[in-house]
Amino acid sequence: MVPVIIGSLKNHIDMNDFKINFLDHVAIHVADMDKAVAWYERVLGLKKYKLKAWGDYPIFMMANKSGIALFPMSHKNEREVESRSIPSIDHFAFNVDNDDFQKAIEKFKALGISYSFSDHHYLHSVYITDLDSHTVELTTLMVDEATFYGPSPS
Repeated sequence: MVPVIIGSLKNHIDMNDFKINFLDHVAIHVADMDKAVAWYERVLGLKKYKLKAWGDYPIFMMANKSGIALFPMSHKNEREVESRSIPSIDHFAFNVDNDDFQKAIEKFKALGISYSFSDHHYLHSVYITDLDSHTVELTTLMVDEATFYGPSPS
């Protein structure tokens, strides 16, 4: 059987034309915006960004340039369908260094927050659940960055 080639090679998009810098945000729906903001500030130390031009939502909870966008459960946008039977987020993860990973575990213990630990060989992760049952992961690299990610592209 001869493989069918759709389009021509001149129309091929080279995915090396651009690069992703970092995960900007993950948007989630929460039952209570104020309680969610307080939880992410208290538990993960995320900083609240609420831009006046956007109105009441989204509220961004950020760590440097990455974070989550909070929307009320009642909010629906044009991309959402009535049925929630479509795939959804399993979890989202924040990267921390080894020292902060241990500090996070101690903080979870002090706050009485249940967590689970996973050894992913190259990475260690802890998982917690927020007020709306979203799984939040903190992950840390356990090997040399160059060993894990390989040489940086030039």
